[in-house]
Amino acid sequence: MSITTEFFRHPILTGAIAPSSPRLAEAMTAGLGLERATRVAELGPGTGVFTEAVLALLRPEARLTAYEINPRFAGALRERFPQVDVVTGSAEHLALDGVDVVVSGLPWTAMTADRQSRILDAVTASLAANGRFTTFAYAHAAWTPPARRFAASLRSRFAVVERTSVVWGNLPPAFVYRAALPVAVGRARRGQPAAATA
Repeated sequence: MSITTEFFRHPILTGAIAPSSPRLAEAMTAGLGLERATRVAELGPGTGVFTEAVLALLRPEARLTAYEINPRFAGALRERFPQVDVVTGSAEHLALDGVDVVVSGLPWTAMTADRQSRILDAVTASLAANGRFTTFAYAHAAWTPPARRFAASLRSRFAVVERTSVVWGNLPPAFVYRAALPVAVGRARRGQPAAATA
C-alpha cells in the first residue's frame, strides 16, 4: 500500500505525499506517557507508521482505536495490526471517553476552519482531564493562514502546548505539537464538566 499512490488517487483523503519517517514517529510518541496509558486513539493513521511506534510503547492490555477515512488504508491496517480497533470514518466521529492520549497524523492545513474545530472539539471531549494530544505540521507551511489558525485553535483548547524543533529527517521536514490538559471547549460540548485551566 503506497501513500504516494493514494495521494494521487484521493488527494483530499490523503494529506501526505510520502509516509512519515521513523524519526518523526519517534518525536510524535515521545514524552506522552504511552507506557502507562490504558486507552489511546489515533487519527489518520494512513499506512501505520505512527501506529507501529505507538504499539511499541503500549502495554499489552492497553487499547488502541484508530480512525482512518481512507477505506484502503483501513483495510490494510486491520490486516497488519489485528490488535488495533480500526474505525473506517472521519476523525470528526471520534466518540470515546477517558482517552489518555490522542495521536494525530491528520493534514490540518488542508481542512476548512469548521472541520478543524469539529475534530479538535471531538479530541478534547474524548480526552481524560489529564489527557495528552500530539500532532505534527510541515515546517514549510508553518506561517500559512491555515497553519496559524490551527496553532491558535490548539492553544485555545489546551492549557499546555509545546512545539518541538524541526525534524529534518522527514519528507517534508516537520515539527511536532504536544498538548496537555484539555480545557472546556470540547468537554462542555459533550455535557462533561469543564476542566480547570492552568
